[in-house]
Amino acid sequence: MDSLFAQVKSLAENADEAGRKKLLDGLRGLQYAIETPQDSIQRIVFLQMRVAAARIGCDLKLFNVLADSPSPVASDELVKKTGCAPLLLGRILRYLASIGDITETKRDTYAANNVTRALAIEGFQGGVHHYFDSLGPAMQALPDFLKENDYRDITDVTKTPLQKAWNTELPAFIWVQTKPDNFKHFHQYMAVQRMGMPTWLDVYPYQKHAQDLAPDRPLFVDVGGGLGHQSVALRERLPEVKNRIIVQDQPPVLEHAIKHPGVETMPHDFLQPQSVKGAKIYYMRNIIHDWPDEKAVVILRNTIAAMAPDSVILIDDMVTPNQGARWETTQLDLTMMTCLASLERTYDQWYELAAKAGLKIVKMHMYTYSLQDHIIECVPA
Repeated sequence: MDSLFAQVKSLAENADEAGRKKLLDGLRGLQYAIETPQDSIQRIVFLQMRVAAARIGCDLKLFNVLADSPSPVASDELVKKTGCAPLLLGRILRYLASIGDITETKRDTYAANNVTRALAIEGFQGGVHHYFDSLGPAMQALPDFLKENDYRDITDVTKTPLQKAWNTELPAFIWVQTKPDNFKHFHQYMAVQRMGMPTWLDVYPYQKHAQDLAPDRPLFVDVGGGLGHQSVALRERLPEVKNRIIVQDQPPVLEHAIKHPGVETMPHDFLQPQSVKGAKIYYMRNIIHDWPDEKAVVILRNTIAAMAPDSVILIDDMVTPNQGARWETTQLDLTMMTCLASLERTYDQWYELAAKAGLKIVKMHMYTYSLQDHIIECVPA
């Protein structure tokens, strides 16, 4: 058995992203295939406990303590560092070790592993809070919401399980801004959610758009660009290009934007007409997937109206295969539905949306295998 495990580990270490993911899929499929009914139900019904325990570990800074220690840490020392009652902490530690979030090296002694180190990253801790605190109640409300609405499609951003769970009439993106801690955790996670993965700059020929531009013409408008990570990355790839790179978003978001001398910020609501005219590239990362078709068309048409004849729209979003979709995309699809009345669109649905907005898709450039992230290059039809 040990030799088999070693062989699998060697395969993973020498595989590219797609190969490693296929290996994981195969192992997961093997696990499910040899489960008994009891194994399956135990795995499924306790999924909520897993994220709850991760949230507790984040609150106690437990993952950080273990990740920062060069050697295993005794539970007595962890009691001192966390302030948690000894009996309670012992129970939490045993559970976390049993599911692989930390490693038990001997009785009452624990160490970090690769999962622990991931959970010690601030942005990923923000993700644990975001999914448990903000989205968890909405996911709990989903079954009853669908039943109460006769299993109709969710298409209204003010009538989703999130509104039911939080007793609000505000759309999710407005509601979260009324919750400072939730808003902070959301942006912490957005900043790192694709950390270590390929980026759009690895596959898209952005250099061609920076050539022969008039000095006063904006190069890149990052529509709904959040803290500006993509704009900063592009500027650092093109330090010699002086044309403007602009991050647009709501003022509360831009207050936390990255400060970079080559990137400017601009308050903007993308449901209103685009104020920057004639830019070479209008870029939208994970924007359109947040909106149902009706609103997505408004966002795209507002941008089309500002384009020059040689401008392009780059939509940076997932493209779900029409068949054989991966679990990473399907779980996000249901999350979009639950909280935003939106979706992770399939190939066919992207072409349908583009046609509704008056766009033609020139080419799709895939840059991650697991999430099927693509740059969807569009021009007016």
